[in-house]
Amino acid sequence: MTSAPSSSMLARLLGLANRLSHVAVWAGGALTLASVLLITFDVLARKFFGFTSGGADELSSYAFAISTSWALAFATLSRANVRVDVVYQYLPVRVAASVDWLALVGLGVFMVCLTWYGFDVVAMSWAQSSTANSTLATPLWIPQGLWFLGLLWMCVVLTLMLLRAAFALVSGDYAAVQALCGVRSSIEEAEEEAAAGERLVASEQSHPLVSQGARA
Repeated sequence: MTSAPSSSMLARLLGLANRLSHVAVWAGGALTLASVLLITFDVLARKFFGFTSGGADELSSYAFAISTSWALAFATLSRANVRVDVVYQYLPVRVAASVDWLALVGLGVFMVCLTWYGFDVVAMSWAQSSTANSTLATPLWIPQGLWFLGLLWMCVVLTLMLLRAAFALVSGDYAAVQALCGVRSSIEEAEEEAAAGERLVASEQSHPLVSQGARA
């Protein structure tokens, strides 16, 4: 009696997590783009004007680490993480669903360990008031803390996914397990590519002048 409401609540929480992960991955992408622009400016300024902004390489390394951790949850929810499916594709549906759940458990254990040690790194930097050995002397707990938040969010998302997949596995809803954490089939990937192509064509048709200028 309580499994259906619990499953429904988990589905809503996963929907919210998906939306928040979209925001996080866009923010990470913007951070990466900002670091690229900073490096470009730094290279051009050094080449043509003989000065450097200083710290571009340091800030870009922080941006890379932060954007990577913030993208982990989105990649997992999108089933973009790589898994070897040589044997998987020949397994019975029930066995494949169990393997999907066990794979998610393994990923969860790894992420909990990584996040635990990531917290130790941030806590040590905070306690020792550690700064970067550079001209910027960046307090290290700031970029490390932002990186840690991405790892922590990944753990939250994995917990929701594990609970939702466990409910589906126990109730025999193997299709739900596959849709949540299974290996994407070639048909699904082809459908995604086709949908992306349709969106591109629709965009070009709605803005013909922009698309013609881009091709020119």
